[in-house]
Amino acid sequence: MPILPRRRRDGLWFPGNVRNAGRAHHTGRGPGNRNRPLHSRFAGWLSRNRRLAAALLFCAAAAIAVQQLTPAPLATVTALAAARDLPAGTAVTAADLDRVLVPPGMVADGFLQDGAAATGKQLAAPLRKGQLLTDAQLLGPGLLAGTPPGSAAVPLRMADASSIQLVSPGQLVNVVLTSANGFDQQGPSEVLASAVPVLWTSNKGGQTGQWLGTTETDGLIVVAATAEQSSRLAGASTQGRLFFVLVGQP
Repeated sequence: MPILPRRRRDGLWFPGNVRNAGRAHHTGRGPGNRNRPLHSRFAGWLSRNRRLAAALLFCAAAAIAVQQLTPAPLATVTALAAARDLPAGTAVTAADLDRVLVPPGMVADGFLQDGAAATGKQLAAPLRKGQLLTDAQLLGPGLLAGTPPGSAAVPLRMADASSIQLVSPGQLVNVVLTSANGFDQQGPSEVLASAVPVLWTSNKGGQTGQWLGTTETDGLIVVAATAEQSSRLAGASTQGRLFFVLVGQP
């Protein structure tokens, strides 16, 4: 099909393809531009879009800087913590505990991660709000954590229940047995165990202790004793009156 000429206002006639070819050459979009090398075409685009290129480079640099400065997320594990201040002797409920995320390095052997393992058990020592819970803080085998092999947790009922207020877990006591029945009848005293550590006390009185298997814990303490001491302490309250004497480190 022949190309019809087009007339300009100045009276000059140009073929349509000549006019379009000139426009293509002016804009750099003609067929000849596709034949230019890639780097040459990129240089041309860059020269026409300097501000855009600078903005893209700035954004890329900022993104890299933010990525480098942002610390990697820390690995965490779930642990149980006291939801409020809990006194010794508290029978733990689900409302007393919070599940918290802590770094793995903070969770050692004995830390509890399952609420079912603590619910219903009795605290052997007070807990501050936010303090992590361990098996050594509950009445049970965990009380003997760190004691010499063969140690036993022995419950003792003191003759003077009010004296329990003077002792707390961790203190050392001598357990003394006296056969005196009153002020008018005196008997010899015997030290049944020396410098035994106290594991738990019923300093609140009248608390229910599931681990102890009794509904009345008033006047009770639990001490860690060796096998030899345990044989002397077992049933000692039936032989007379038991008292304790606070002692220091041997």
